[in-house]
Parts: sequence; C-alpha cells; structure tokens
Amino acid sequence: MILPSDEAGLGRPIVLLHARPADRSMWRAHLRLLAEVGVRAIALDLPGHGGAISAQRDEMTPWTDVLDTLDYLGVDRFVLAGNSLGALVALQIAVTEPERVEGLVSIGYRPHDLPPSPRLQTAWDRERAALEVGDIEAAVWAGVEAWTSPKASDDVRAQAAVMMRNQLVARVAYGEPKVATDPMSKDEGALRALTVPALVGVGELDMPDFFEGGAGLSDELGAGEVAVLQDAGHLAPLEQPEAFCALLLDFVGRLPA
Repeated sequence: MILPSDEAGLGRPIVLLHARPADRSMWRAHLRLLAEVGVRAIALDLPGHGGAISAQRDEMTPWTDVLDTLDYLGVDRFVLAGNSLGALVALQIAVTEPERVEGLVSIGYRPHDLPPSPRLQTAWDRERAALEVGDIEAAVWAGVEAWTSPKASDDVRAQAAVMMRNQLVARVAYGEPKVATDPMSKDEGALRALTVPALVGVGELDMPDFFEGGAGLSDELGAGEVAVLQDAGHLAPLEQPEAFCALLLDFVGRLPA
C-alpha cells in the first residue's frame, strides 16, 4: 500500500512517523524546520490514519507499507523518527530491513506487553466509556487531556483534537485495524542485535509507562541516556517542534555522512 505523504527540502531523508491518535499533519511545522537546514523531511500517514483511513484490509503490515512507500518515493536509505505508534513502526522497519536505516529516533515508546500504570488505564477507560455511549466529542477530549500536557498551547490542543476526532470516527466506522504479527515478536533478541545508531526520548510530562518503556528500549538498543523533552507530554514533538527538531538534528549530525 502506498501511503499518503508530505515532504519538504532536499538532502538526507528523514522519515517522520506519527503517534497513534494523530496523523501526518502532526509534522507540519517540522517539515519546514527540517527543510530549512538541508534535510529531505518526509511525513507519512500510517495505515488507518489521516489520508490512509479506509475499510480495513484483512491484515495490515504498517512496516512494509512504509517501506513500499519509500521505494515509490525513490528513498533507499533514511533516518527514522517516530512518536508512540510511529516509534513502534520504526523499530519494526529497523528489524525488517536494518541495512536501509541510517539512524533511529524513538519518542514516547512503550512495549505492548508492559502492564499499564493507573494513569494510562484511566485514559483508556475514559475514552472507551465515551465511545460505548456514542459520545465522540467526550472521547476526543479525553484523548486530548491524556496525550497532551497541561502546558500545551491552545493551538496544539486544537490540532490534536482534529486528528483524534478523525481517528475515532474511523475506528467507529471500521473497527480496530487488524495488524499482522509483529516482526519483533519472532525474535526476542532482535532489538539487541540491531547496530543502527539510536536515540530514545520522552516528554517530561508524559505518563510513567513511557519513561519505563523508553529506558528499557534505550538499554536494548544501547542508546545511552534517555533524552527528555521539557514541558511536553506524550505528543512531545507536536508540543515542542523546535526542541524536537534540534534534538533530531543533533543526532543526525553525529551520524556517518
């Protein structure tokens, strides 16, 4: 499946993969910031999100869809930067075709088998309860409260609400996407075996689940200390685009040419 995409700039390709309650529009500000410093920034909609919302196929493989789309765009080797769901898909791509990945940036990652904290469980329960009574708006604002920080601007919260509303409407219409077996589950040592340079980060005001998940991921990848994006929640790149781009570009600047 060729995924909808936006891109800007020329230079080293950096592929931006959005969080689960979002779509490629979360990277709107980043495309400009990255293009200005000589980077080819590419933002994709993952299957079931944004412009890739449709009746679900029997089984989705987001990692192969991203790779197929990059082939279509003529991109052979690239840096991956993902937030939340995007971080997971980036890892799946790195495990599937590590020779194509020049660097890996993961923000707000949590493995699915990690038991949820009370705060995360409450966020899920509030959204589920609203959807069960057909109250999309209540579910949207439960998501905005959960995934953005109290310090997020009104514009960020409004943008997050638009993305979440689109996603929830699609979920009600089509159900949860059916995703194929995670390629990382086929080899428990797959992440430790990766030699791809990596950076792991988390929003300062995110839930404890993502601090724990980030620390575990950084250990597996040998990525060193987890970077903390100040004054940001789970959608840290959306809340702090300049700080995120600075972190990303510093990382990319230390990669082999």
